[in-house]
Amino acid sequence: MNADLIKQASETVENPHVLINLVSRRVRQLHAGARSFLSNTGNLGLSDIALTEIIEEKIGFEMPEIIELVRPAAQSRKKPAGWVKAGPVGGKARLVA
Repeated sequence: MNADLIKQASETVENPHVLINLVSRRVRQLHAGARSFLSNTGNLGLSDIALTEIIEEKIGFEMPEIIELVRPAAQSRKKPAGWVKAGPVGGKARLVA
């Protein structure tokens, strides 16, 4: 991989984890026989081709929308009959027969 290509691609894709995933997925596709979107690849390696495609915006990505999760309010539940506190041993409940 060419360090200059990595720097240029990191300007397009700011998150390095996303960049790594994009490059590795595209390299797998190219290795499996997919055609390059570049007209002249010369003697570039597969990772350099993937990085160049990202720099030239021949391939892209979409980040999913971040949704904030809300925890539901706790509900009061009654313990089943027969369950009692078992003393200081770990504070766990135990079934008494």
